[in-house]
Amino acid sequence: MANPLDTDAGSELFSSYEAEFKLVQADLTQKLDQIPELNGEPRKAAIAAAERALEEADELLGQMRLEKQNIPSSSRPKINQRFRNLETDVDGYRRKLRTLSDDRAALFGSRYTDNPTPSDLQLEQRQQLLSGTDRLDRSSQRLRASQALAHDTEQIGAGTLADLHQQRERIAHTSQILYESEGYVDRSVKTLRGMARR
Repeated sequence: MANPLDTDAGSELFSSYEAEFKLVQADLTQKLDQIPELNGEPRKAAIAAAERALEEADELLGQMRLEKQNIPSSSRPKINQRFRNLETDVDGYRRKLRTLSDDRAALFGSRYTDNPTPSDLQLEQRQQLLSGTDRLDRSSQRLRASQALAHDTEQIGAGTLADLHQQRERIAHTSQILYESEGYVDRSVKTLRGMARR
Protein backbone atom coordinates (compact mmCIF):
# COMPACT_ATOMS: atom_id res chain seq x y z
CA MET A 1 0.00 0.00 0.00
CA ALA A 2 1.21 3.52 -0.73
CA ASN A 3 2.71 5.62 2.01
CA PRO A 4 -0.15 7.67 3.55
CA LEU A 5 2.13 10.66 3.77
CA ASP A 6 2.76 10.85 -0.01
CA THR A 7 2.02 14.44 -0.90
CA ASP A 8 1.09 14.64 -4.55
CA ALA A 9 -0.17 18.02 -5.63
CA GLY A 10 -3.56 18.68 -4.04
CA SER A 11 -3.52 15.50 -1.90
CA GLU A 12 -2.10 16.94 1.34
CA LEU A 13 -5.45 17.06 3.18
CA PHE A 14 -6.36 13.57 1.94
CA SER A 15 -3.00 12.30 3.23
CA SER A 16 -3.56 13.91 6.63
CA TYR A 17 -6.95 12.17 6.89
CA GLU A 18 -5.26 8.94 5.81
CA ALA A 19 -2.61 9.29 8.52
CA GLU A 20 -5.33 9.88 11.12
CA PHE A 21 -7.18 6.85 9.74
CA LYS A 22 -4.05 4.72 10.24
CA LEU A 23 -4.00 5.65 13.94
CA VAL A 24 -7.69 4.73 14.33
CA GLN A 25 -7.05 1.54 12.34
CA ALA A 26 -4.24 0.49 14.70
CA ASP A 27 -6.45 1.17 17.72
CA LEU A 28 -9.37 -0.73 16.17
CA THR A 29 -7.15 -3.72 15.31
CA GLN A 30 -5.87 -3.85 18.89
CA LYS A 31 -9.43 -3.73 20.29
CA LEU A 32 -10.65 -6.47 17.93
CA ASP A 33 -7.70 -8.68 18.91
CA GLN A 34 -8.55 -8.30 22.63
CA ILE A 35 -12.26 -9.18 22.32
CA PRO A 36 -11.90 -13.00 21.85
CA GLU A 37 -10.09 -13.23 25.21
CA LEU A 38 -12.94 -11.52 27.12
CA ASN A 39 -16.34 -12.68 28.41
CA GLY A 40 -19.43 -11.07 29.92
CA GLU A 41 -19.40 -7.36 30.78
CA PRO A 42 -15.71 -6.73 29.83
CA ARG A 43 -16.46 -8.22 26.39
CA LYS A 44 -19.55 -5.98 25.98
CA ALA A 45 -17.47 -2.92 26.91
CA ALA A 46 -14.70 -3.91 24.46
CA ILE A 47 -17.26 -4.43 21.67
CA ALA A 48 -18.77 -1.00 22.38
CA ALA A 49 -15.28 0.58 22.25
CA ALA A 50 -14.55 -1.19 18.95
CA GLU A 51 -17.89 0.03 17.55
CA ARG A 52 -16.93 3.61 18.46
CA ALA A 53 -13.54 3.22 16.75
CA LEU A 54 -15.27 1.77 13.67
CA GLU A 55 -17.63 4.77 13.59
CA GLU A 56 -14.62 7.09 13.77
CA ALA A 57 -13.00 5.20 10.87
CA ASP A 58 -16.23 5.57 8.87
CA GLU A 59 -16.27 9.32 9.54
CA LEU A 60 -12.67 9.65 8.34
CA LEU A 61 -13.52 7.67 5.19
CA GLY A 62 -16.38 10.09 4.59
CA GLN A 63 -13.99 13.06 4.90
CA MET A 64 -11.53 11.36 2.54
CA ARG A 65 -14.31 10.62 0.04
CA LEU A 66 -15.16 14.32 -0.06
CA GLU A 67 -11.54 15.44 -0.25
CA LYS A 68 -10.57 13.15 -3.14
CA GLN A 69 -13.00 15.09 -5.35
CA ASN A 70 -10.64 18.09 -5.02
CA ILE A 71 -7.57 16.13 -6.13
CA PRO A 72 -6.32 16.74 -9.70
CA SER A 73 -7.26 14.03 -12.22
CA SER A 74 -3.62 13.06 -12.75
CA SER A 75 -3.23 11.99 -9.09
CA ARG A 76 -6.72 10.56 -8.65
CA PRO A 77 -6.14 6.91 -9.81
CA LYS A 78 -3.49 6.35 -7.12
CA ILE A 79 -5.68 8.05 -4.47
CA ASN A 80 -8.73 6.01 -5.53
CA GLN A 81 -6.74 2.77 -5.13
CA ARG A 82 -5.58 3.77 -1.64
CA PHE A 83 -9.15 4.75 -0.71
CA ARG A 84 -10.56 1.41 -1.95
CA ASN A 85 -7.96 -0.46 0.10
CA LEU A 86 -9.01 1.46 3.21
CA GLU A 87 -12.71 0.76 2.52
CA THR A 88 -11.91 -2.95 2.13
CA ASP A 89 -10.08 -2.89 5.47
CA VAL A 90 -13.06 -1.25 7.19
CA ASP A 91 -15.47 -3.78 5.70
CA GLY A 92 -13.26 -6.58 7.05
CA TYR A 93 -13.22 -5.00 10.52
CA ARG A 94 -17.00 -4.60 10.41
CA ARG A 95 -17.50 -8.29 9.54
CA LYS A 96 -15.09 -9.39 12.27
CA LEU A 97 -16.83 -7.20 14.84
CA ARG A 98 -20.25 -8.56 13.80
CA THR A 99 -18.96 -12.13 14.23
CA LEU A 100 -17.54 -11.30 17.67
CA SER A 101 -20.79 -9.54 18.69
CA ASP A 102 -22.91 -12.51 17.62
CA ASP A 103 -21.01 -14.96 19.85
CA ARG A 104 -23.66 -15.14 22.58
CA ALA A 105 -21.89 -17.74 24.71
CA ALA A 106 -18.85 -15.49 25.05
CA LEU A 107 -20.93 -12.33 25.41
CA PHE A 108 -23.14 -13.68 28.21
CA GLY A 109 -20.59 -16.04 29.74
CA SER A 110 -21.50 -19.38 31.29
CA ARG A 111 -25.08 -18.19 31.89
CA TYR A 112 -25.94 -18.69 28.20
CA THR A 113 -26.56 -22.03 26.50
CA ASP A 114 -28.15 -22.57 23.10
CA ASN A 115 -29.72 -25.89 24.14
CA PRO A 116 -30.44 -25.91 27.87
CA THR A 117 -31.40 -29.22 29.45
CA PRO A 118 -34.70 -29.49 31.37
CA SER A 119 -32.77 -29.92 34.61
CA ASP A 120 -30.82 -26.73 33.97
CA LEU A 121 -31.23 -24.48 37.02
CA GLN A 122 -30.94 -21.35 34.89
CA LEU A 123 -33.74 -22.59 32.61
CA GLU A 124 -35.95 -23.12 35.65
CA GLN A 125 -35.11 -19.63 36.91
CA ARG A 126 -35.86 -18.18 33.47
CA GLN A 127 -39.21 -19.98 33.38
CA GLN A 128 -40.06 -18.71 36.85
CA LEU A 129 -39.12 -15.20 35.78
CA LEU A 130 -41.25 -15.46 32.64
CA SER A 131 -44.14 -16.85 34.67
CA GLY A 132 -43.80 -14.02 37.20
CA THR A 133 -43.63 -11.47 34.38
CA ASP A 134 -46.77 -12.97 32.84
CA ARG A 135 -48.62 -12.78 36.17
CA LEU A 136 -47.46 -9.21 36.65
CA ASP A 137 -48.69 -8.33 33.16
CA ARG A 138 -52.12 -9.86 33.84
CA SER A 139 -52.32 -8.01 37.17
CA SER A 140 -51.37 -4.77 35.42
CA GLN A 141 -54.11 -5.31 32.85
CA ARG A 142 -56.68 -5.94 35.61
CA LEU A 143 -55.48 -2.83 37.43
CA ARG A 144 -55.83 -0.76 34.25
CA ALA A 145 -59.35 -2.15 33.73
CA SER A 146 -60.23 -1.29 37.35
CA GLN A 147 -58.85 2.21 36.90
CA ALA A 148 -60.92 2.67 33.74
CA LEU A 149 -64.04 1.47 35.57
CA ALA A 150 -63.33 3.80 38.50
CA HIS A 151 -62.86 6.68 36.06
CA ASP A 152 -66.18 5.88 34.34
CA THR A 153 -67.92 5.65 37.72
CA GLU A 154 -66.40 8.99 38.73
CA GLN A 155 -67.69 10.57 35.51
CA ILE A 156 -71.19 9.16 36.11
CA GLY A 157 -71.09 10.40 39.72
CA ALA A 158 -70.00 13.87 38.59
CA GLY A 159 -72.83 13.93 36.03
CA THR A 160 -75.36 12.86 38.69
CA LEU A 161 -74.12 15.55 41.08
CA ALA A 162 -74.45 18.17 38.33
CA ASP A 163 -78.05 17.01 37.64
CA LEU A 164 -78.90 17.12 41.35
CA HIS A 165 -77.44 20.61 41.63
CA GLN A 166 -79.62 21.82 38.73
CA GLN A 167 -82.71 20.20 40.27
CA ARG A 168 -81.94 21.82 43.64
CA GLU A 169 -81.68 25.22 41.95
CA ARG A 170 -85.02 24.62 40.18
CA ILE A 171 -86.67 23.58 43.46
CA ALA A 172 -85.24 26.64 45.22
CA HIS A 173 -86.52 28.84 42.37
CA THR A 174 -89.96 27.21 42.51
CA SER A 175 -90.04 27.66 46.28
CA GLN A 176 -89.19 31.34 45.86
CA ILE A 177 -92.01 31.74 43.31
CA LEU A 178 -94.47 30.01 45.67
CA TYR A 179 -93.36 32.24 48.53
CA GLU A 180 -93.90 35.35 46.39
CA SER A 181 -97.30 34.00 45.22
CA GLU A 182 -98.31 33.47 48.84
CA GLY A 183 -97.47 37.10 49.51
CA TYR A 184 -99.66 38.18 46.57
CA VAL A 185 -102.53 36.01 47.85
CA ASP A 186 -102.25 37.54 51.33
CA ARG A 187 -102.39 41.05 49.86
CA SER A 188 -105.37 40.08 47.68
CA VAL A 189 -107.26 38.66 50.67
CA LYS A 190 -106.62 41.87 52.64
CA THR A 191 -107.79 43.98 49.72
CA LEU A 192 -110.97 41.94 49.34
CA ARG A 193 -111.73 42.17 53.07
CA GLY A 194 -111.22 45.92 52.94
CA MET A 195 -113.61 46.17 49.98
CA ALA A 196 -116.19 44.01 51.78
CA ARG A 197 -116.14 46.24 54.87
CA ARG A 198 -116.80 49.30 52.76
